[in-house]
Order: sequence, then C-alpha cells, then structure tokens
Amino acid sequence: MAGKVFFSVSMSLDGFVAPESVPGQDELFAPERQDEPAVRRWLAQWTELQQWVFPLRFFRENLKLGVGGEEGLDNDLARHTFERTGASVMGRRMFDLGERSWPEEAPFRTPVFVVTHGSREPWERPGGTTFHFVDDGVEHALDRAREAAGDRDVRIAGGGATILEYLNAGLVDEFSITLSPVLFGTGTRLFEGVDASRIALEPVRSRASARVTHLTYAVRPR
Repeated sequence: MAGKVFFSVSMSLDGFVAPESVPGQDELFAPERQDEPAVRRWLAQWTELQQWVFPLRFFRENLKLGVGGEEGLDNDLARHTFERTGASVMGRRMFDLGERSWPEEAPFRTPVFVVTHGSREPWERPGGTTFHFVDDGVEHALDRAREAAGDRDVRIAGGGATILEYLNAGLVDEFSITLSPVLFGTGTRLFEGVDASRIALEPVRSRASARVTHLTYAVRPR
C-alpha cells in the first residue's frame, strides 16, 4: 500500500517560511559572504524561525552533534516526521543551498529526488542519502519517489515554490505547519499563489509545546 505525500515546514506567525531573498541567494553560505549585513540578517531570521528544533535530541542524533538533547513533544514529532519518510522531493534551489551547507552525511538518509531543468548524475552521500536529478516534471519526480519509498510516505521537502506546485497540482495528501512565535514582515509566503478554488482543508490535529504550535491538515479537493 502506497504511503501519503506530505510536507512539513516551520512558519512565522505572519505566514512566511523563509526570509526575504538576498542578492546572489544561491551563494548565501559562501564563507566570503558571511559578514555581509543582508546575509547576516537572513541567517539570523532563519535561525530564529528554526530555533525550536536545534536543542532536540533527535536533531543532535541525526546530525551527529553528540549525545543528549531535549525530549518531549517537539522531539517526538521531529522523529516521527523522519521515520515516516521513505523518500523526499525538493526543488533545485533548495538543493543548491543545501549542497553548500549540509554536512557530508546529508540529514535525509533516504533517496531524494531533485526537480531540475538540467541533467546530472546521482550524487551519493555517506549515511544513506542519494540525490537523483529529475528533469521531466514534478509528477515524474513524485512517481520515482513513491516507488523508492515503498509503503512509507513521500515528503515534499521544499522550498516554498516546489511545495506550492505540488499542492496546486492536487498531489499533496497532508501537511503540517510548525508555527514559530516570530514575525518576518517580508519573505517567502508558503501560500502565495495557492489555488484556493481547488483545495479544501480538514483539520487533523493541533498540539502546542512550550516553544511552538504544530498544526496538521488533510488536503481534500474542493
């Protein structure tokens, strides 16, 4: 039995999943750019948005940062998201940023299918992650991810434009948003351009920790 297609993201209270892009975004993590004010501001906002995950025991284990870390609701949900995922799909822009910032053992540890416009040989990393580059559309990338995932779920990892493309195509079964108590004012809005005439949401659960609120919805055709 095939698993679900889902996404899971952190979001600011005003609806942004990433800070406003800076010029030369693809080189954001280049060492020579770390003192640029715009880059420092982007990284500070991104860190604030994701702050809830850094202390977690699962996060530290998965990135091999050492023993220890916080347990509880946030940790349980982060671990569950990882364990349910049999394959991931992401856009090329997310991959390009991650290629410069992920550790050698990329944190996915499953096949990852990158939606792109150019061909590239698979890129195998230590620890079980292999990136496959798919240049013939989002549906074909998802078909390959489903085959690789077996009876586990497929996660649309990002970025925001890729998530929206799958959502508008009616290919997402469920999603979770972790609301962080931060405000961006500008940035990447997850639902900017959503086709609301075709999409209905059904609340599944809402759970709050001391830091964030986790919201899960099933996606239904309208």
